[in-house]
Amino acid sequence: MPGMDVKRNGGEPTANGVDTNAPDWDDLPAALEKSGVINKTNDLFKSDGQFQAFVTSNAITAPATFGIKSSGSDSTILVTVSNGAGEARIGSSKEALFCLSALPFQWREFFKPVPVAPYQSYWGMFGMNIKQQGIEVLGNQDGYAHYTHVWRRTLELLHDAYAGPMAEEPDDAEPDEDHIVGRYVYVSSPLWEKCKIFYEQSGTPGKQDIVFLHTAGSDSRQYHGVMNDSRMRQRCNMIAFDLPGHGRSFPSKAYFPGAHTNTEDSYVGCIAAMVKKLSLNKPIVCGASMAGQVCLAVAIRHKEVGASGTIPLQGSDYLNMTRQWYDRSPYVNQSLFNPEWVYGMMSPTAPPSNKALIWHLYSAQAYGIFHGDLDFYFGGWDGRSRMKDIDTNACLVYMLTGEYDWSNTPSMSAATAEKIKGGMHKSMPGLGHFPATENPRRFVPFLIEAIEHIQSKRQN
Repeated sequence: MPGMDVKRNGGEPTANGVDTNAPDWDDLPAALEKSGVINKTNDLFKSDGQFQAFVTSNAITAPATFGIKSSGSDSTILVTVSNGAGEARIGSSKEALFCLSALPFQWREFFKPVPVAPYQSYWGMFGMNIKQQGIEVLGNQDGYAHYTHVWRRTLELLHDAYAGPMAEEPDDAEPDEDHIVGRYVYVSSPLWEKCKIFYEQSGTPGKQDIVFLHTAGSDSRQYHGVMNDSRMRQRCNMIAFDLPGHGRSFPSKAYFPGAHTNTEDSYVGCIAAMVKKLSLNKPIVCGASMAGQVCLAVAIRHKEVGASGTIPLQGSDYLNMTRQWYDRSPYVNQSLFNPEWVYGMMSPTAPPSNKALIWHLYSAQAYGIFHGDLDFYFGGWDGRSRMKDIDTNACLVYMLTGEYDWSNTPSMSAATAEKIKGGMHKSMPGLGHFPATENPRRFVPFLIEAIEHIQSKRQN
């Protein structure tokens, strides 16, 4: 994809300007040991609360060792995990159950004080829809999936030991009052049929109605920061709801537990049913990831929904990613795997409590919900031939994309917006795949700009 292709050999720059020549990183342990990383990391293993939470379990009955190395070298950072402990040392990749391997320049970029996208995480470097050469997981693939939480936190601690603590933005002060009210309604939609749906409201009734849609495998708690923001409460009447089987909504009775799936018709039908049930007046529909895709479908089918505008976040007209089944596997704990898979899509500088909230929401969903949602996100939605059908005189489209999202990049969204006559797009620096949750105070100004653009064009 534009902006993300890399070349394997010899110092040619990538399309986003990163120099691929990094001879000092051919031996990863040697490059890191210039800063005494091994001893520092072993100290962090003992003191870091997150690492200890991940490795403290009586179910860990035998030690496991994984490795981290540069491609083409056997010199490896080995990390052995046991109950309540971790130990890093230098050795051979042959000693590891599995090994995370990357090109030297990719590790150099990862270990910068604040990495640029997609080098903020191993998931980002690995990609799936955006294939990068040189990244591979060697050895036992199930072990790699079982220990996603441990190797992710280990890489973060190695980064901090080498480059210093990540420059995360501070958490917002906890407010004394919440302005969100929730309740249940019954709605019917294709595929899911009649369901008991949970929704929340905040803001000023009579102002601009806006409906927020959560990402795949999560729920509308993602929007609490936005829905409590005083600027948004003054401007809008905000609604956010959990899809059937997500968060606090009841599951569909139309299929068995674990068999959840999502389609354009069910998704658009559910949104339309909620708009009608709540008597919303020409709402703007806004959502990220799969909800960003469905915002484009809503723009095409705006008459069914009654929408006057959409704000797709992290959206594009088509996305086809290689499917993995660890998120629906009887052999992998999806409460650990699912949040880890999406964790690396965020900005590394997002406030830590917001990143923890996203992790929690993805850990909290029922079996098969995330995987079923991705039936729509990965290939189920294909709007490539339909963007020309969007009438922005009737339903405006203003796309926003966080720069750290490796699954749906700003260039992908921009290319989609160019196909929409009258469509708009803006990239959001310092934000990733979950802009409304990662950093509401940074996101809200972009959101307000998009809302005001839609309102002004509609008035004209």
